[in-house]
Amino acid sequence: MRKIKALAFVSAILFMLAAVSHNPAVAQTTMFNAPTTDVTGKDKVFLEFQYLRQVPDQSTTPTTSIYVPRALVGLGNNIEVGANVAFVNTEGTSRTNAFFSPNIKWRFYENEEHGLAASGGGILFTPINNRADSNTFGLIYSNVSKKIRATYGPRFTAGVYGIVGSSDAEFAGPRAGAIVGYEQPFHPKLSFAADWMSGKNGFGFFTPGVVVNLPKNSQFKLGYSFGNDTFAKNDRDKDNRFLFVRYGITF
Repeated sequence: MRKIKALAFVSAILFMLAAVSHNPAVAQTTMFNAPTTDVTGKDKVFLEFQYLRQVPDQSTTPTTSIYVPRALVGLGNNIEVGANVAFVNTEGTSRTNAFFSPNIKWRFYENEEHGLAASGGGILFTPINNRADSNTFGLIYSNVSKKIRATYGPRFTAGVYGIVGSSDAEFAGPRAGAIVGYEQPFHPKLSFAADWMSGKNGFGFFTPGVVVNLPKNSQFKLGYSFGNDTFAKNDRDKDNRFLFVRYGITF
């Protein structure tokens, strides 16, 4: 069961990163585990590498590590497309699972004067190898955001997501849920971000973390994800937690 949750978590993080910079050239399109209303600028290319490590509660639990290279391209008209490849390995096994995930987002509304925006998108999750053990399915979502117009004003994001192309029997947990996000800059180079996706499934995590804006349109991010079932009174899975480190750069 833990392996299933780890693989589903890979799908969740593939289209997610923090977006808290004031500089449009380095603003990305997700928080930690929830999409924002941002899109990559026209003719801009964003490259990223992220490493996630499971932090089990018991030393006897095999630890899962996830390696994810990622790329996004801005097409203009507030549309971006991207692709990710994730490699998942659990200690004590010689097998590495690989997943490919193309994705697209469209910001269909923006009002800078009032700090409002709305977007929608989708991502396909499909295994590259060991296909008999994993299903192909899609995730679609829509969200809205409100930016408080002030120096270091926060931004709030809310939305919904749903799973398509997978039945209740194939997908473990609820196939729809809510998206909530909060971003709070403290300095042009330092911000706090936290997001939550509802549901006790592979996407259901609460994640706080920090984002550091670096020279040359790059960012470093450090976060910690708590699975929603981590806080459950019954069927609690204290091993469903991940530390992850990310570095990205925009060209």
